[in-house]
Amino acid sequence: MEHIQKLLEKLSNAHGISGSENNIRNIMEEEIRPYVDDIRTDKNGNLIATKKGSGPTIMLAAHMDEIGLMVKYIDDNGFIRFVKVGGWFDQTLYNQRVVIDTENGPIKGVIGAKPPHVMSDEDKKKPIKAEDMFIDVGAKDKEDAENLGVQVGSTISLDRDFEPLANGFMTGKAFDNRAGVAVTIEIMKQLSEMDVDIKPTIYAVGTVQEEVGLKGARTSAFGLNPDAAIAIDTTIPGDHPGIEKKDSALEIGEGCVITVMDAGGRGLIADKNIVKWLKETGNENDIPYQMDVSDGGTTDATAIHITREGIPSSTISIATRYIHSPVELLSIDDMKSAADLVTKAILNTEKYL
Repeated sequence: MEHIQKLLEKLSNAHGISGSENNIRNIMEEEIRPYVDDIRTDKNGNLIATKKGSGPTIMLAAHMDEIGLMVKYIDDNGFIRFVKVGGWFDQTLYNQRVVIDTENGPIKGVIGAKPPHVMSDEDKKKPIKAEDMFIDVGAKDKEDAENLGVQVGSTISLDRDFEPLANGFMTGKAFDNRAGVAVTIEIMKQLSEMDVDIKPTIYAVGTVQEEVGLKGARTSAFGLNPDAAIAIDTTIPGDHPGIEKKDSALEIGEGCVITVMDAGGRGLIADKNIVKWLKETGNENDIPYQMDVSDGGTTDATAIHITREGIPSSTISIATRYIHSPVELLSIDDMKSAADLVTKAILNTEKYL
């Protein structure tokens, strides 16, 4: 598990919001190259690593992007206004430290807003909206901020480092979905180290712009047209205060998650044969897993399964607390079970694909 933890740390600490995944793509390419036969980047920026076989084709999709921000405007005093890229809960952003990717290199800043000391009693009762926040990089004025390299369109990530916690738990930013990228690399590593004939051709794809519309999954799946697909992502557990088991029965540390349906069917209704394949593989190999039917949230599998004439798909997820925040939290054990389950499934295609 040391390998997968190091991968997660390296990927999580790097920055790459939707549409600016270069840093993550470079890491993924470097780490996965020893385990595949061919690697390329398509026109949309998806990384496609191929391990060739003579049997059915299987696409593994893990999105490389994280939610972030983008510079919209620099005022005369050098304060930066921004827009959200992806699904932020505004209050999560207030008073965070950020990294702005500029033409002169990364610079640090902080997100500020009107301080509570000068708010009216009515204002204090209202949540602060992102549109009322700004970023302070210490600039004297607009010209100074521009000389630092800040410009309209500069991308912004939260500035948080990966940290291990107790009992194999880890915390950091962008585990959604650097965890999926790390698991995908681990799968290809495990397959490359096996002294067996691996019949399927595997496309390990790092997709772009999942957080803003599943865009990379749609285009890469169209080009590859695989026989089956598994998205590898994160999902919400119901094992902490503020959420009830009726909303999510998943628990961290109880194994990876097989999706039956997400977003109340508006996203993915997984192919029954793919779900059976994954469940039976887990049972036969004593790999812990959990089953999930959810009302909210979806993954790359939603776009993949309706591409071309349809691609049988499901999702393997890692239960992750506090998704879309700077302090996401998961268990390395669950990442390992996800990698083991998909690896064993790839060796177990004869009855299913």
